[in-house]
Amino acid sequence: MTPQHDPKSAGEEAVDEAIEAACEAVKAGEEAADAVDAEVSEAATDEAGQLREQLSAAEQKVADARDAMLRMQAEMDNLRKRLVNDLERSKKRALEGFMNDLVPVRDSLEKGLEAAEESASVESLKEGKALIKRMLDKAMADHGLVEINPVGEAFNPEEHEAISMIPSPEHETNTVIDVVQKGFRLNERLIRPARVVVSSGAPGA
Repeated sequence: MTPQHDPKSAGEEAVDEAIEAACEAVKAGEEAADAVDAEVSEAATDEAGQLREQLSAAEQKVADARDAMLRMQAEMDNLRKRLVNDLERSKKRALEGFMNDLVPVRDSLEKGLEAAEESASVESLKEGKALIKRMLDKAMADHGLVEINPVGEAFNPEEHEAISMIPSPEHETNTVIDVVQKGFRLNERLIRPARVVVSSGAPGA
């Protein structure tokens, strides 16, 4: 007689079905998790790529800015050197021109000294000195030197140096009545003030 197995009870079948369903759910969850991980990984890879691109672009900008700064610095150094050289050349040319104008004055002075050794007259010596002074004045004026001789002018503290004040009924107060030493301006710049005597008004005024 063949043994027969008892069919599963309804409860056991339900449990089996539940277990099978749970397994399928776990499998589906794992597949979903794998898909999410793949998407996250792909997104992270894309984001990392974008960040690398942005970093590369930023580094390129920094390199370009550094190159531009170095070029500008080199240009400024070259410009400074050119300006210094131009200034030196200008000084040398100005000095050359002034010396060229002074050479004839020296020649005249030398001739005057030679004439004095030959017992020249006082009158000829005076004429020689006057000629030399005119030549020297012209040479200095040609190079921008202006004489300051303010007799009869109002005292100007920016160009005059008062060495004394004298009462003078003939002059208004603070008028230059005598110049002890003339002043000079070179190209509109004061290089020596005129030393003057200034009126202080009439006594008792």
